[in-house]
Amino acid sequence: MTVKNFCYTLFAIAFSLALGKLTHALISGLPASLYGMIFYCVFLQLNWFDANKVSQVNLWLVKHMGVCFVPAGIGIINHFDLIKQHGVALIGIIFISTFILLTLIGWLSERFLVEKNSTSATISNQ
Repeated sequence: MTVKNFCYTLFAIAFSLALGKLTHALISGLPASLYGMIFYCVFLQLNWFDANKVSQVNLWLVKHMGVCFVPAGIGIINHFDLIKQHGVALIGIIFISTFILLTLIGWLSERFLVEKNSTSATISNQ
């Protein structure tokens, strides 16, 4: 990983995030960082950013991502009394909401994929 590639990747990410913040200010449907990630992916797919230059730096950033989660761990430690008091309820809520979300996503994707496949089969048979 060279300094030149690091600066190039930093610019690519910062540029994408700036566009994401601008898009969020105009549309505000999704978080700005999500818009930025979408722009970053689109720019990489369109070859506006060189994937070979950003790949090493991106891999290094993902490898050291744990440092980003230290503040969340400190927040859990600071509120440990609340977690101890409501821990069972929190775990229940996490499992129930995850189950509901996965079920809903599965049901919707199955419904729309079956409709799409049946529609395309009907069109091809005509």
